[in-house]
Amino acid sequence: MSSLDERRRLFQKYKEDVKSRGKPFFPGAMFHDTVMSLVVVAIIIVLAVIWYETTGDTPNGDKAVDKPGLLGKVYDHKADPGTFSFVPRPDWYFYFLFYLLRIFKWPDSVILGTVGIPTICLILLLVVPFVDRRTERRLTRRPVAVVASILVVVSMAVLTWKGATATESLASENINKVPSWVQRNRLPQDAVAGATLFARIGCLNCHSYLGTGGGFAGAPDLSAEGAKNKGVQFQIDHLKCPSCVNPGSPMPPFSELGQANLRKLALFLEASKGGK
Repeated sequence: MSSLDERRRLFQKYKEDVKSRGKPFFPGAMFHDTVMSLVVVAIIIVLAVIWYETTGDTPNGDKAVDKPGLLGKVYDHKADPGTFSFVPRPDWYFYFLFYLLRIFKWPDSVILGTVGIPTICLILLLVVPFVDRRTERRLTRRPVAVVASILVVVSMAVLTWKGATATESLASENINKVPSWVQRNRLPQDAVAGATLFARIGCLNCHSYLGTGGGFAGAPDLSAEGAKNKGVQFQIDHLKCPSCVNPGSPMPPFSELGQANLRKLALFLEASKGGK
């Protein structure tokens, strides 16, 4: 008996089993799935309405931040761009990708962690039904499939756990480079505090300094910013409102750092002459 005849025989047996013991996928199971999906969507809508309508209002009609409803508050307090302690983290179901980015953290390999590996895994998953067309379902006779499934589950579990327990060490790594910056750029003592602040608050996420950072295309290298002789006041004004000084600048304002911290950063930038 050929494989085609065998598949026809099994399909005919399946049709007979459906008639005698069960219901076909269409319309039986499909109808049930559709009804259940509508029930879930309706519940979500009802919860959203309750969440929004039970939240207190401000005098001007907006939803209040400090008056949560039955299901929590609608808005949170305004984000503070001057915070030093906030560490952004993804939702738990993205922890595996979060840790992949910590493994492939170099600019040249980040595309592999964010797009390459997940895409390859998804393609393999889609290809499996077309490659393995056997009708055998017993686990003991599917060693390759069983081992592959176990490896996928274990890998995802380990990456998720590592992502959930990972500590943010990037700021510490950058701060540890401040002494070398002081030496290489011959920074005066009054610029050291600004260098530490520069390393701590995430400036290196976009800008680069003496070979460190530079994760955003178009953000200039600030190693020799002081050689441009723009002046401390210019640096302070630019940090307060970049788009006011440089129209069209995508850099966010840092006015909430406070005047003292802005001056520390300005002194550091003006003291940076390009290194040896």
